[in-house]
Amino acid sequence: MQPFTKISAVAMPLDRINVDTDQIIPARYLRKSRRHPDYATYLFHDLRFDGDGNEKPEFILNQEPYRKAQIIVADVNFGCGSSREGAVFALAAYGFRSVIAASFGDIHYNNCFKNGVLPIRLDEKTLAGLRAQLFDQPGASIEIDLEAQTVTAPDGTQHAFDIDPFRKRCLLEGLDDIGLTLEHEDRMAAFAETYQGNFGWAVPEQA
Repeated sequence: MQPFTKISAVAMPLDRINVDTDQIIPARYLRKSRRHPDYATYLFHDLRFDGDGNEKPEFILNQEPYRKAQIIVADVNFGCGSSREGAVFALAAYGFRSVIAASFGDIHYNNCFKNGVLPIRLDEKTLAGLRAQLFDQPGASIEIDLEAQTVTAPDGTQHAFDIDPFRKRCLLEGLDDIGLTLEHEDRMAAFAETYQGNFGWAVPEQA
């Protein structure tokens, strides 16, 4: 998993409430491997494309300043609905590193941390101000400093955010569940060696 320390990137204002996981990635794409080269195109697919596969120019991600956005500034209840991890896979595949919202669907919030996408909670008034700045300055950047736990708006105003210390460490060090397990690799190898020495009769012989 890619570590998250500090980024300064184009931010996309998403002026919608209750963006559910089916809007983030339609269910018909969930059978696709996250390594599929087209996975990024599944993000917000039915909002971005019409039935013939043509872009809908009115959707903000199809507008030039935001095609390279890495931060979403959303509203309330982002990622609600079903518990599909593919929603975070699609965000990450497109290149989004963080979503800032007033609230998140609980499972989506947890899935973000497990896949290197930083979910940040800020109050609705602050978010409305951030989105207003971004609409006034298309293509403007926001800075997120995870170590300092701050979001810096285009006008230079800083906003502090809270994060669980363990999740913060995992993002800073790029540790997913497998990475956390591998931190104990030496202990696991030692246990396996001891177990085989004591109970070798129970360990199948390698073919």
